[in-house]
Amino acid sequence: MNEEVKVEPVEPIAVIGFKGNVIDGIILHPDNEHLIYPMGSIIIIRHIISRSQSFLKGHDNDLSVIALSKSGKYLASGQKTHMGFQADVIIWDFDKRSLIHRFKLHKVLIQSLSFSFNELYLASLGGQDDKRIVVWDVQTGKALCGNSSGADHVYQLRFYNKRDDMFVTVQDLGVKVWKVDYINKKIESTSCTIRNVKRQITNVIVDPSDSFVYCTTKTGDILEISLETLLFKRLGPIKKLFSQGILCITQILNGDLLIGAGDGTIAKINIKDMTIKSEVKVFGEVTSLSLTSDGTNMFVGTGSSNIYFCDTVGLKPELRMTCHYDNINTIAFPAGYSDVFLTSSFAEIRIWNAKNRQELLRIQVPNVDCYSAAFMPDGKSIVSGWSDGKIRAFLPQSGKLLYSINDSHNHGCTTLACTSDSAKIVSGGMEGEVRVWKIGPLTQNMECSLKEHRARVNEVKINKTNEQAVTSSSDGSCIIWDIVNHTRIICLFEATMFQSAIYHPEEYHVITTGSNRNVTYWDRIDGQAIRMLSGSE
Repeated sequence: MNEEVKVEPVEPIAVIGFKGNVIDGIILHPDNEHLIYPMGSIIIIRHIISRSQSFLKGHDNDLSVIALSKSGKYLASGQKTHMGFQADVIIWDFDKRSLIHRFKLHKVLIQSLSFSFNELYLASLGGQDDKRIVVWDVQTGKALCGNSSGADHVYQLRFYNKRDDMFVTVQDLGVKVWKVDYINKKIESTSCTIRNVKRQITNVIVDPSDSFVYCTTKTGDILEISLETLLFKRLGPIKKLFSQGILCITQILNGDLLIGAGDGTIAKINIKDMTIKSEVKVFGEVTSLSLTSDGTNMFVGTGSSNIYFCDTVGLKPELRMTCHYDNINTIAFPAGYSDVFLTSSFAEIRIWNAKNRQELLRIQVPNVDCYSAAFMPDGKSIVSGWSDGKIRAFLPQSGKLLYSINDSHNHGCTTLACTSDSAKIVSGGMEGEVRVWKIGPLTQNMECSLKEHRARVNEVKINKTNEQAVTSSSDGSCIIWDIVNHTRIICLFEATMFQSAIYHPEEYHVITTGSNRNVTYWDRIDGQAIRMLSGSE
């Protein structure tokens, strides 16, 4: 019954959003026109003015780090993978948007990458399961030398700004300076003396003169270490610890430090006396700071998937890009209209302009997950199912609550669909129950409750005549219901967790997908599987 179907790959036109969990994951290109950031396994290059996007695809798992060479000619990216497998490092030609080299030496995770100032070398750092440092020749793609990074977990490495044979690494309780001998192909390290200061050090920058390094800690302060004497100099800022640690750091032209903290704080610190000049808070932990060429402005990325544009003088952030920061549970278009669509996620529903990819409306319900949402066919409301068991309807332009059906499902309303006349809603719950609701201008009443699934109802679809509905469940059952007489018509069974079920446009068939990775066509009359396609490798 298996058939091999050859299809052309679908190329993305644009991506909405930014995944802010990669430290230093936003990079502004030296041309001040392109913003570079990872999204899953691809790298997005976004032109700031035209908003056009291009994509670099070469990894097979989520990206863990990206780095740009000084001139912007080369881009490097590293990924994470499964335990025991090799994690790739790729060097890209930025102008041609093409892959130059792929390196396979590290295992499980690429922790950090850094180009030398002259763009001749790339240093790569493996994660906790690898614990190796390798220096690569950018031109030939060959590994020149390598060494163990040590017993402690190393978080980051950075080349010096004026030397291509020296770099710094930071780990839980220390800082090391590494010297590369390219002739004898050796790397040797020297530990810096930081006295009795015990900190988990996570991030580092080297000042332009290669005289000092500034290291950020999970405690929420900064260590200054001399690269000439390899001695700890001072701790800052004075009388202040940033909550949830400092996650990223950069330095502007006058020497002042800019930091991003886990509590959403962006702060500017005077390099002379380590006092805070100014600070501001944004939504989400600050994971990236990328300066413009003149250092007067910067792009700020947060763990809540927001990108801000902020000046470095007064620190006044302006939101430039936003998206959900949790799983997206639903995507839905209005009936007969493709210029807008909605998405639902934890605590919110957002409506987007499909053409310019701008957010039009945000509906927020704190501390509950929106499992499902849909436009009512008459366009007068947005209906949604939530983890607290309520069905909520909102006005599509203002986002105000229109009505709420309390206790629609005991353990959460996982899915719902509307009839084409906007008179009924069919909903499914976590407990496997399917319910039919009659929606009127003043009242919302339950017509019936149908419970034959034994697990979560994942999706419900209604046919064109509004007489039937098909529901899919994680228990391996898919049921076609008569929603007029409130009876079961037929039940389909398979050894899978059904994730989705829809009617074929001609409604002769029901098409299902599930955890067995198959797309199955079922006869709607006798419930027999008539065609099965492999939908995934």
